[in-house]
Amino acid sequence: MPALSPPTDPYAPMAPLPCPVDVRGIHIGDGDLVAILGPCVLESEERASFIADGIARICARLDLRWIFKASFDKANRTSGASFRGPGLHDGLESLARIGRRVGVPLTTDVHLPQQAAACAQAVDLLQVPAFLSRQTDLLMACGATGKPVNVKKGQFLAPGDMKGVVGKLPAGRVMLTERGSSFGYNTLVVDFRSLPTMRGFGVPVCFDATHSVQAPGGGDTSGGDRRWVPTLARAAAAVGIDALFAEVHDNPDEALSDGPNMVRLSDLERLLTAVLAVHRAR
Repeated sequence: MPALSPPTDPYAPMAPLPCPVDVRGIHIGDGDLVAILGPCVLESEERASFIADGIARICARLDLRWIFKASFDKANRTSGASFRGPGLHDGLESLARIGRRVGVPLTTDVHLPQQAAACAQAVDLLQVPAFLSRQTDLLMACGATGKPVNVKKGQFLAPGDMKGVVGKLPAGRVMLTERGSSFGYNTLVVDFRSLPTMRGFGVPVCFDATHSVQAPGGGDTSGGDRRWVPTLARAAAAVGIDALFAEVHDNPDEALSDGPNMVRLSDLERLLTAVLAVHRAR
């Protein structure tokens, strides 16, 4: 594993970045916390809209800036028989309608280089999944759209290895997300040193609190344990993050993707309140 570079003064407040990433007027890396929230996959526009409305009310009460996330396709499902989503065309149209109605920026996963341009027309932040974080053609296609790009650190990569990923994307339009590292079979562990290490590349960092508690593979579907989400999210906020990512569902136990690790909508306000308190105390 490459040597990690600790911050010069680990007790100092997290300094704002010289050039925060602008996601349709929301500046990630300016010292305030931004949330990226929404269901794993678009199960239906009606349900995604219900979840978005609930998140909007919570974030309004907390005065928290946020971005709505949902995937039009989950191309990396454990089983080929698993639900993947409505597809590129219908999914992007649904996302765009939800974004206009709720009035917040949007993000979604991009799996193929040829999807990047269409996604950039519909959403404000392109997200590259962790499994694809080293795919140069995909990264460059996303970067060429002019939209900012959020790259999730591969479970198989050391934090220092993400410097090469940053180098493939336009300066000032890239952010990195920590989402756990492979720890043997079907298990992830979070090395919180990754957050200051990746921020040291001059980019905002995000912590994905829900995928970090995932138990990948191990059967027909991936497992997970959402009980650990608040613990890891508070720890990340204490270390220092620019954004918090969490997948949210009104009833995770019946969700069609990532149910075991998603946050219940009814628990979201308590989670965000606790994370904001830690963030503001740094």
